[in-house]
Amino acid sequence: MACVLEAPLRMSVLSEVTASSRHYVDRLFDLDPQKVLQGVMLLYLLQQETSSTELRTECAVVLGSLAMGTENNVKSLLDCHIIPALLQGLLSPDLKFIEACLRCLRTIFISPVTPEDLLYTDATVISHLMALLSRSRYTQEYICQIFSHCCKLQHWHSCGFKSLPQPLLCANGPDHQTILFNHGAVQNIAHLLVSTSYKVRMQALKCFSVLAFENPQVSMTLVNGKHKVLVDGELLPQIFVKMLQRDKPVEMQLTSAKCLTSMCRAGAIRTDDSCIVLKTLPCLVRMCSKERLLEERVEGAETLAYLIETDVELQRIASITDHLIVMLADYFKYPSSVSAITDIKRLDHDLKHAHELRQAAFKLYASLGANDEDIRKKIIETENMMDRIVNGLSESSIKVRLAAVRCLHSLSRSVQQLRTSFQDHAVWKPLMKVLQNAPNEILVVASSTLCNLLLEFSPSKEPILESGAIELLCSLTQSENLALRVNGIWALMNVAFQAEQKIKSDILRGLSTEQLFQLLSDSDVNVLMKTLGLLRNLLSTRPHIDHIMSTHGKQIMQAVTLILEGEHNIEVKEQTLCILANIADGTTAKELIMTNDDILQKIKYYMSHSNAKLQLAAMFCISNLVWNEEEGSQERQDKLRDMGIVDILHKLSQSSDPNLCDKAKTALQQYLA
Repeated sequence: MACVLEAPLRMSVLSEVTASSRHYVDRLFDLDPQKVLQGVMLLYLLQQETSSTELRTECAVVLGSLAMGTENNVKSLLDCHIIPALLQGLLSPDLKFIEACLRCLRTIFISPVTPEDLLYTDATVISHLMALLSRSRYTQEYICQIFSHCCKLQHWHSCGFKSLPQPLLCANGPDHQTILFNHGAVQNIAHLLVSTSYKVRMQALKCFSVLAFENPQVSMTLVNGKHKVLVDGELLPQIFVKMLQRDKPVEMQLTSAKCLTSMCRAGAIRTDDSCIVLKTLPCLVRMCSKERLLEERVEGAETLAYLIETDVELQRIASITDHLIVMLADYFKYPSSVSAITDIKRLDHDLKHAHELRQAAFKLYASLGANDEDIRKKIIETENMMDRIVNGLSESSIKVRLAAVRCLHSLSRSVQQLRTSFQDHAVWKPLMKVLQNAPNEILVVASSTLCNLLLEFSPSKEPILESGAIELLCSLTQSENLALRVNGIWALMNVAFQAEQKIKSDILRGLSTEQLFQLLSDSDVNVLMKTLGLLRNLLSTRPHIDHIMSTHGKQIMQAVTLILEGEHNIEVKEQTLCILANIADGTTAKELIMTNDDILQKIKYYMSHSNAKLQLAAMFCISNLVWNEEEGSQERQDKLRDMGIVDILHKLSQSSDPNLCDKAKTALQQYLA
């Protein structure tokens, strides 16, 4: 295991490393893991105040070399509490020792096995690191690198601490970005962007790219905070734009583009700003070209996908820049055919990046095709595109599968493609297979795609239903995952639209009355709205309305009553009144309303409501109940007149709202006929 060191830290094993400590150093490089573990005695030497600074520095250097080895090495060092020992070392007055400790900390925090939260367990550490930034270009480089690797978006469930003392972070505590921001990271790191050291400039830039990611607070400060951050008289976005010019190293261009992308997505820079349209977007498209390294092409495509994900105009601009759609097709051609590769290292490199390239291409295609029909058409017409997506759905890599499903979901928003390409390639088959057994993140996107494939004009709808989709969708409505519940009920709503009675009966049987009530009392308004939408679609066409109400009438009326009495928004109550209007259109079903005085009073109440949408929905109920061509209409009209409904109709016929006025007059005509 070689010990590769920067010039200021390169030193011989000093004379003070005694024969016994030399014995421990040698064991660090032994093939026997047990002997390697004995090497942690260096930690003991590192922490001894009686050891000379030179010896402690050498210990930090060798421990850093050990940390560059296997992940098991890092785990062993973490188990022996190397981080607190190194952090303690930062209190030393000796700069060389501080640099050695920081370099070792940097190596340990770069490892994927090191929890980032370990940096935040003591409230004084971040302040001290900020203070050390001014000591040397090495402290600047290493500290920025540590911050970059220890700045993750936090969620309440990802703050596990495993008995660490007094953590700064907790279930409801601030995330890493906020902690660094509150400790003055922006102000302290900004001037490093113009350092004479390229490594310092790059690490500072990387730091800003993670600080600004999905963080409006940081992004706004970078643009025009209360105390404008100026570097050599320029605002930070101007510095970033300079750093993404073609004459700068590719790594710098890419990282600057990531900073500007994060700031744009966080709302700090407008999507039509010239620094995005004329600088950032073209730079990222350049990174997708064949001339770039595979790693750069992956990062370029993924960043561009994020930049344009929610903006239609940026999607259009990107789609016509440098033949991007065709350029991305090349991402699927790795590894090249074995006969064309004589270099085994090249093959290994291509294999390693092949998954990442496909994932990045799918992601970017998904963003490009999110809104525009012409762009979707161009994507699908790209060579073998549908076959590539179908193959992507069954890849071993979860990330590629997820990206392929996202791409399919984006393209499934096209009515034209649902009718043609999706049918030609029987896309629904691999999609149904994905839905049988996949992690939630894939299930959410796959079930969203299925919602689109189940629209009434989709030729895939029938074969999907024949393959057992209703049972699958009913099971999704019971998921603890909110997005899956929404998608399950949404897809069922699409299935029920203008469906035959057998399909509707299958849905009600699959859901069960108990589950239907569960969904109608769901705390999420999206679940409730989609469930009401499903009920409305089930209760359409008279024979279906009468059949369903004869078997489920009591429960449905009970649910309607609960919703109309509950604290719900206008849209929910409007949808519920529309369901009542559908029931009122049934032949026998309308009697369930006429014999329910509580419901009739509620309809009367909403006829005089302050909201016109609710008034109109209530009027539809009344119109259907008083329609005089139907049996029993006279009795219904008399009962409603006795309730004072006719008086309200007269009043509404004078309404300034033309819809209400017309509907009231139509209802009154039924009394006169």
